[in-house]
Formats: sequence, C-alpha cells, structure tokens
Amino acid sequence: MVTTIADTISLKIIEEVIAKLGPPPAKFVFMVLGSEGRKELSLKTDQDNAIIYEDTTEENRAAIRSYFLDFAGQVSDKLNYVGFVYCDGDYMASNPNWTHSLAHWKYNYKNWIEEALPEAAVKFAAFFDCRAIYGDLSIMEKLRSFVNEELQKPIEKFYVYLAKNALLYEPPLTYFKNIRTQKIEKKEVFDIKTAMTPIVDLARVYALQNRIFQKENTGERLTALKELGIFTENQFEELSQAYYYLMSLRLKHQARLITEMNTAPNNFIEIDSLTKIEKVTLIEIFKTILNFQSGIRMKFTNSLN
Repeated sequence: MVTTIADTISLKIIEEVIAKLGPPPAKFVFMVLGSEGRKELSLKTDQDNAIIYEDTTEENRAAIRSYFLDFAGQVSDKLNYVGFVYCDGDYMASNPNWTHSLAHWKYNYKNWIEEALPEAAVKFAAFFDCRAIYGDLSIMEKLRSFVNEELQKPIEKFYVYLAKNALLYEPPLTYFKNIRTQKIEKKEVFDIKTAMTPIVDLARVYALQNRIFQKENTGERLTALKELGIFTENQFEELSQAYYYLMSLRLKHQARLITEMNTAPNNFIEIDSLTKIEKVTLIEIFKTILNFQSGIRMKFTNSLN
C-alpha cells in the first residue's frame, strides 16, 4: 500500500516534468530501486531510481542524454520536496552514473558480474531490485534478458561476493542470545531495518542464482524458491513469518511515531517498549536468521566463519 502511494506520486511528478520539458527525444524507462523496487517501502524512505533510454545514433546521443539528465534532476528535486528525500548514496537518476542508454546499462551489468569485486556486488545487488514504473517496459525486458544470459556463465566468484555482501549484517543478538542494543538519546534501542536486512539479502542471492527475475518482492522470492525446491516448506515458513513479523513491527513503530509522538519516523525501536512475548519472538527470529546465514556461508563460501 505504501509503495502504491509512492508510485502514484512519482508518476504524477514524472508527468508534470515531461509536460514542462516537452516530449522525451527517445523511448525510455524510469525505474525504482531498493525497497521501492521490491515494493517494500516503509514510512521512512528516500529515493532510489535510475533511467534507461533506447540506443540512438551518435549524432543525437549528446542531446538525448542532456534531456534525460535535466529531466532526472527535476524529478529528483520534486520528489525531495514532497518528502522522498535525496539518497545518501546518490543512487538516483540525477546522478549521471545512473542515467544511460540500454547499451551502456548492459555494459555496466556485464562489468559488475565479470569484475566479481565486493563493490561491484553491492552495485549489482542494488540494481537487481529494480522495477519499471514509467515508460517503455520492453527496454527493461531487454536488459533482463541480457542479464539472464550473463548469469548462466561460470561466475562462481561473483556469487561468493554476493553471499559475503548478504552476510555483512547479522541479527542483533549478544553472545548470551539477548537482543543487542545501542544507546540513542539515553534510550536502549535496536535497528529494525538492519535486523531485517539479512532476510532480504538472503532471498536476493538465491533468487539471482536461480534467475528469478519476475518476483521483485522478498515474500514472492521466498515463495518462488520454495516452489523450485530450494527451500523446504518448513524453511519457507520460518523465513516468511520472520520477515513479515519484522516488517509489521517496523511499520507499527513508525506509525506510532507519526500519529502519537508527532515526530519523524525512524527504524530505532526502544527495547523497553516491547512486551516480553515480543522480545522472546524477536530472539527466536534472530536465531533463525543466524542459522540461515550459516547455510548461505557454507553453500557459497565453503566456510563456517
């Protein structure tokens, strides 16, 4: 629901900017990335987007690129104005690195896969969670077909780095299996977004390995992986229930900050605000995530550490 609202606002802004600048000089697609790309927006979000435009003749290339960079800048400014703030990592179409022709995007993806470097894996992960919201969808399909072919080549090292990227964040558990907290404004809190990240990353790695492109949402990816036999019914239930419980807790927390506290939403949940049952449930969920991370570590890196 939150993503649908965000998409609607973005479409309105895109149409307003096109009306101002005039018709685009080439076919293009405006795509969203990250949590919006996965249809998993919370009430605290920034903008993550990019543009792919069709390949054109060399004499028209500069003018076309100039139009889309101007277009992207105005869309980004308007999104920021209405509350979708600029991305700290600059993953936005207004960044010249993320507005390119289809041929250039193919080159980007091919390089990220073949380089098999940690930073390339991070970029690929971000741009795998992409979804077209405006423009010529066939351009996106051409890119996906190209990536699908590239992923069928021998690229074991690439998957190792993807897996390591998925293992960067661990559930906030202490050695004695209590919830690890940090102190913010004299309150003991934990970051619910970081706690959820391993499930999202884990589902993405397996989806990539099995070339599941049509399922953008983490829940949909988990279902597809179960249907392919990658996860058992029990594993699917554990991961799915863990993911949606954490997302529910996150949204309730953010909604309470807005409606009751009249403050900006965040991802830091105060540990003392939780009931005993909620704490016990979280601890069990974090243990489950750790177990799955051990599995992905063994499968892709052949290591226990």
